[in-house]
Amino acid sequence: MTHVYSHILPCTALANRAPPRARGKASIAAKLRNKRSVIGDLRQAGSLKLLFPRSTDLGLQTVLVNTAGGITGGDRFELEAKAAAGTELTVTTQAAERAYRSQPGETGLIRTRLAADKNASLNWLPQETILFQGCNLDRSLQVDVHNSARLLLCETVIFGRAAMGERLTQAQLRDCIEIRRAGVPLFHDAMELKGDIAAHLALSTTANGAGALATVVYMSPDAAGRLAPVRRQLGPTAGASLIGNDLLILRALAPDSYLLRRLLMPILALLHQRPLPRTWMI
Repeated sequence: MTHVYSHILPCTALANRAPPRARGKASIAAKLRNKRSVIGDLRQAGSLKLLFPRSTDLGLQTVLVNTAGGITGGDRFELEAKAAAGTELTVTTQAAERAYRSQPGETGLIRTRLAADKNASLNWLPQETILFQGCNLDRSLQVDVHNSARLLLCETVIFGRAAMGERLTQAQLRDCIEIRRAGVPLFHDAMELKGDIAAHLALSTTANGAGALATVVYMSPDAAGRLAPVRRQLGPTAGASLIGNDLLILRALAPDSYLLRRLLMPILALLHQRPLPRTWMI
């Protein structure tokens, strides 16, 4: 006779068991072959995947996919991307990233490290990061570039789903962008919001009620010549400045993601000097 034993956990034990957490890690490096930028190194594990759409362009484009569908407390994602000497690498995302509600005391982490070597061009063009009520997100973006490298960087944060009437009355965000050129700090932008973010953004001294924020960095020898055309496309809640002769910084606010994207797309196309990645058009 065969005896079958089963053990059923009580509801309290199931409730105390930690839910599964997502882990993702990916790295991509571009190299030059026959005057084209191609994959030089590729590694990916867990919930981060890199796709490579077909293109007739000489540069290499990769699309980052989070197969977990978003990020919540306890998740951790790491990405490294490098444009080797003379290459052009564009990194975008398949869709907007979503920071979901987290359990108390748990934080979702995103760590991104980018690099561009001599005479390389690096374009960091992810789609928006949408913060949900109750989220707790800590992310950092570190960029190291050579003196002769070019950089186009865009980061966009959406504070709640405006179409659903969502207000972030209980959420946390820690965000940091650091850019170093030849090892020397060039740009440092840090932001920390906690608690009733909607009330904080409603202040006239902060965002005057805006629900979407974008930061654009353009580093190139022609940055000074791009400033005037960029400014002509800005609305009353955006501004652009030139630091030195080759670094253009843009900050823009908008009521929602749609209006912010409508502002950003022609500006990014101007700075990118070619059509934006296809995922931006879908």
